Amino acid sequence: MAVPEFTPGAFILLLLISSVANYPNGKVTESCQGMMPQHGYSPQSGPVHSISVSQTTFRPGDQIQVTLSGPPFKGFLLEARNAEDLNGHPIGSFTLIDSHVSQLLTCGDIQGSAVSHTSPSKKTEIKVYWNAPSSAPNHIQFLATVVEKYKIYWVKIPSPIISQPNALPFTTPQATAPSLPTSPPVSHLTKSFSASDCGNKKFCIRSPLNCDPEKEAVCVFLSFTRDDQSVLVEMSGPSRGYLSFALSQDRWMGDDDAYLCVREDQTVNIQPSHLTGRSHPVMDSKDTLEDMAWRLADGIMQCSFRRNITLPGVKNRFDLNTSYYIFLAGGAANGGQIYKHSEQPLITYEKHDVTERAKSIGGSHSLLLLKAHGALMFVAWITTVNVGVLLARFFKPVWSKTFFLGEAVWFQVHRMLMLTTSALTCLAFIMPFIYRGGWSGHTGYHPYLGCAVMTLAILQPLLAAFRPPLHDPRRQVFNWTHWSMGTAARIIAVTVMFLGMDLPGLNLPYPQKTYAMIGFVAWHVGTEIILEIHAYKLSRKVEIWDDVRIQIIQSRTIAEAEGHTFKKAVLTIYVCGNVTFLIIFLSAINHL
Repeated sequence: MAVPEFTPGAFILLLLISSVANYPNGKVTESCQGMMPQHGYSPQSGPVHSISVSQTTFRPGDQIQVTLSGPPFKGFLLEARNAEDLNGHPIGSFTLIDSHVSQLLTCGDIQGSAVSHTSPSKKTEIKVYWNAPSSAPNHIQFLATVVEKYKIYWVKIPSPIISQPNALPFTTPQATAPSLPTSPPVSHLTKSFSASDCGNKKFCIRSPLNCDPEKEAVCVFLSFTRDDQSVLVEMSGPSRGYLSFALSQDRWMGDDDAYLCVREDQTVNIQPSHLTGRSHPVMDSKDTLEDMAWRLADGIMQCSFRRNITLPGVKNRFDLNTSYYIFLAGGAANGGQIYKHSEQPLITYEKHDVTERAKSIGGSHSLLLLKAHGALMFVAWITTVNVGVLLARFFKPVWSKTFFLGEAVWFQVHRMLMLTTSALTCLAFIMPFIYRGGWSGHTGYHPYLGCAVMTLAILQPLLAAFRPPLHDPRRQVFNWTHWSMGTAARIIAVTVMFLGMDLPGLNLPYPQKTYAMIGFVAWHVGTEIILEIHAYKLSRKVEIWDDVRIQIIQSRTIAEAEGHTFKKAVLTIYVCGNVTFLIIFLSAINHL
């Protein structure tokens, strides 16, 4: 079951791979409400693109031409909103003028209520028709999000306002992006929170476990202290944007009771909200919160508030005397506008009632299934497959005369390692499907490439089972096919690992993960180069002996023995280094 060598050049190509798969086809319905690209960067200020309309008044049933134009851009999202509620649902529907560059989307259960790009090709102008519905509000404003590059985009660029003929003049200026209320907190905290009462008087969630926000800047801290019929909540962590936590009935984002502490200049806004699916939180009234206070110091944000355990008749607020999973998340914010957290939230391992008994617990940024998925893939495609390939490529002469169960030892070890790789890949492959309950559309190219790896991992042993005899004419075809498939599998597998390390479900620490993966690639490439050079020099010696017809059998035997000793030493060092890299990755996964 030999897998021929994987050339160093193929590994080096992996370093040039960039994971930039982010909806080039314009299927951005998940961004309908907030109109915010899922890029993880802050939008630009001062739009350079503009929206023009063919008329400034309309009646229900009218068709108005809307034009988005400006410097070359790749992506866009265009919607019509009630000018008096720009954070509301899209209004009306659109008709395309050029279906090659634009397409209709269904937002807010209204078919054709938004328009987006069809490809990442550059464009300077988009024209569509907007169809005014019979229930249209008095004033309409078009909003556009425009993407020039992955990191450069503008959100909610406004158009002129169009109005129905009999409507009163629209004079209230509207913000082009949702913002949080700016009313100041009641008071400032005078000192840092302390973890001294965790497990005694406070129910605490901490990351790292048992850290103290009073002493450690990196400590993410959330505590609940019951006082008769109310609970005092304290939240702390390193953040220059926002911190948040949510109470959830399950381990999925959606239909949750959430609370945010958002930095606005030199103040912190404390805001209750609720989550509806995997979308921007919907802000709620602050009337349910009391004793709000905050503190900013040395990059650390702290906030606290008090709320009643039960809030009868208040929508979206959960009773605190019930068990929930608890999520903690943080991210960037700009002018009160929060952006999607780049890291998977910290989630408690089980449900807890924060009013029942004081505890001190931790959580994980990744579920056990996803951790196991990543760990198995690392074991398979960093260690077992690479050691197996090196044995098949360079160590046939070393153990060619040593047999085990009727086959050469090198072949038996190689076959065992390859079958282990296939088995681990199959086991790891099914875990994300169990976790998601199906296919995930939020992970870019990773699952597609993972399916390719899975397919090749199954085909390789099946192909090896039909390996022709050594001197069969078909043996050369088998060797090339086996080599090609094995090489492709390893290239794609390392690519999948590069992409997987950046996914929210297994977001390993940056930039250490990149350095570690590049170090592993360099380690493997260096080992192959050394063995290739050694094999070439040894073959040249044999050719020289044959050419001059020198029959020095003893000298040749000694030289070959020395060569075998060198190869064994290189293999030992390689395996030690390989296992070291594997331990680094597995340790990082374990600490998520």
